[in-house]
Amino acid sequence: MSQRGVVELLIPARPEYLQLARAVVGEAAAADPSLDPERVADLRLAVSEAAANAIEAQVRSGMDERIRLRCDLAEDQIEVEVTDRGSGFEPDEVAELPAVESPERLEHESGLGLSLMRRLADETSIQTSPDGTAVRLVVRFVTAGDDT
Repeated sequence: MSQRGVVELLIPARPEYLQLARAVVGEAAAADPSLDPERVADLRLAVSEAAANAIEAQVRSGMDERIRLRCDLAEDQIEVEVTDRGSGFEPDEVAELPAVESPERLEHESGLGLSLMRRLADETSIQTSPDGTAVRLVVRFVTAGDDT
């Protein structure tokens, strides 16, 4: 994977900056015309969920530190990392939600972000520690001859 461009953004841990995060990631992804606009929209939504979770973690921890977004545009994919300095969490301990088509799903007002990120990105990984959390999202480009 050869690097084509890196964009970094620090935003205050406030919800009004989510739109800026989505816009920057969307523009970075759109810099490669081979990435389908629907995949760009998927990535924007996944990043918005990750950034919203990061903001919530910062607020819950009582910290006034910025959220870091890093977009790495490569030949075959875009990778976005969202990092916060909140208290962290254990991704494996997040309860599995009912299936989307299940009526019980309507009872869940929150907790959809992680599940949504995993569905929208080709890869989702979470590194957590007492010093914070880093969510890594990867969307691969589809090139001629790919069946995906």
